Amino acid sequence: MRAVLGAVALAAAALVAGPSAAAWAADGATEVCRFSDDRLNEISGMTMSVRHPGVLWLHNDSSGGPFIYAVDSTTCATLARVRIGGIPARDIEAIASGRDRQGRPVLWIADIGDNRDNWPEVRLHRVREPERITDTTVRARTYRVTYSDRPHNAEALLADPNSSRVWIVTRQLAHGSLYALPEPLRRGRVNVAEPLRIEGGLITDGAVSPDGTRYVLRDYVNAVVFDGLPPGAEAETILLPFQPQGEAVTWTADGRSLLVASERDGRLMLVPVTTPPAPESAAAASPATSTPAAPQDGGVASTGGGADWLVPVGAAALVVVAGAGIAIARMGRGRRRDASRGSPGR
Repeated sequence: MRAVLGAVALAAAALVAGPSAAAWAADGATEVCRFSDDRLNEISGMTMSVRHPGVLWLHNDSSGGPFIYAVDSTTCATLARVRIGGIPARDIEAIASGRDRQGRPVLWIADIGDNRDNWPEVRLHRVREPERITDTTVRARTYRVTYSDRPHNAEALLADPNSSRVWIVTRQLAHGSLYALPEPLRRGRVNVAEPLRIEGGLITDGAVSPDGTRYVLRDYVNAVVFDGLPPGAEAETILLPFQPQGEAVTWTADGRSLLVASERDGRLMLVPVTTPPAPESAAAASPATSTPAAPQDGGVASTGGGADWLVPVGAAALVVVAGAGIAIARMGRGRRRDASRGSPGR
């Protein structure tokens, strides 16, 4: 059922994308540049470089192999292709910038896709960010990860830019869930991810701001900005520009805007964030202060909302599927959060 409903949602979105259809417009969104490299045809994740100003690291969807690409964030020109040696690249779905325990810049490559929700383990690969932007091969440290409840599909990885902490956000139709990973991760064992709380549905990517004071989760329609590190306080919901399969988001270096990209769409889009950065103290929020909420499955479509993106041509199916799902997901999310407050032991 989930696969059928997901196909319906994407098919409806494709109707909007047709040449005769008017796509919804996101306030203030602008096109930065267009990717001209034919290899970047299924962009599924991206992150801003810590070591190299103005450079984005991108990867393709699961069929793209164990490669990441360095791209100029202003021209979209490909600067280098880096091969991650010694990994199988089963279903890479996310990339994030962080630091190791010695404070060195690293890239996390998340092989966490699981469309059938049946892999007993997924993998996080960590590489030191290359000192030079050139075609090369690097070796990864690989960490095996499982979930404390059951297998999940996921496409979003969050990394603290100031430490080695990482989080995974699972992707389900009505809602996903935020999971905390052990810190530090261990290579000689399976690391168990523990649920923190319910999140929106169909989460396709996420990113922590460069200063660590907030983070963002995106779906196919909206981006939700949170104050603090996960689990943060919801601060703003932003309507994203229409793209046929939007699966990548990161922050600009100044933390004032988002950059978004999509499969089957060559545009790199800039979307302003209107809320000011949270106070520095918000970055010290600890995942241990939250009350865990056990994730559940079921339901339809994604979170986010607002009727201002309603479009006249070919959009009826999208409105029905997304609109109903948004309402269901929001109600379910609210009920589960209320329940979790009343039942700390869950």
